[in-house]
Amino acid sequence: MKKELIEELFLKFENASHLYNNIECWSARDLQEILNYTKWDNFQKVIEKAKKSCENAGEKVQNHFADLGKMVLIGSGSEREIADIALTRYGCYLVAQNGDASKSEIAFAQTYFAVQTRKQEIIEKRLLDVARVTAREKLSKTEKKLSGIIYERGVDEKSFSLIRSKGDKALFGGFSTNDMKKKIGVPQNRPLADFLPTLTIKAKDFATELTSHNVVEKDLNGDVQITNEHVENNLAVRKMLGERGVKPETLPALEDVKKVQRQLENDEKKILKETKKNK
Repeated sequence: MKKELIEELFLKFENASHLYNNIECWSARDLQEILNYTKWDNFQKVIEKAKKSCENAGEKVQNHFADLGKMVLIGSGSEREIADIALTRYGCYLVAQNGDASKSEIAFAQTYFAVQTRKQEIIEKRLLDVARVTAREKLSKTEKKLSGIIYERGVDEKSFSLIRSKGDKALFGGFSTNDMKKKIGVPQNRPLADFLPTLTIKAKDFATELTSHNVVEKDLNGDVQITNEHVENNLAVRKMLGERGVKPETLPALEDVKKVQRQLENDEKKILKETKKNK
């Protein structure tokens, strides 16, 4: 494909995008023209195939193909409404995948939307990674806060470790901290929380926050009282999760959060380096 055609098609796709319900979309009517389909009926057949692909991928069709109307000029100078569809990037990608591959426009669209969709996936993954790292840091601060509170109430570091372990056993349905490490393949010398998904990290954090609050509010002292409080709070959080169909002990382990954090930090350094280079 000639460079001039690539540049032309790139600009057409970029300029045709618009916001629909705050989501970047393309009009199917505009896409029909860009992809060199002369008849709407023929292009609709491609869209129907794309909808089927969307459904087969487990996605909700209406999330990527939204029916709407479009006003167009007719010969008398007046306007009339014609059927149109707002397509997300993913919707456009599926249309391209189901289009006539012999058309150079379709070949370009397949690559264009695949790359753009991949960029979006990278952004989404990064946001999830940031949320998980932030949650893990928050849990560390919350546990440090609880440690400081109960230290003044007759609980030493060794006892605090036992309290945390019993809290884990309550949260994970009878599985101890070491049991969970074996279950999801966490090295024995590493904290369990470093390999937990964000939801479980936040669950542990919430239970620990409750313990810190109630130790002070109820004026609890000593190992027994504080242990009972922490176990009850973890059982309460487990019950809440269970009512929403979530069992913490069944959620799979994720990549070491320390490794994720290092990758995020390296990305930031690269961005900073590129920014300075382009000044």
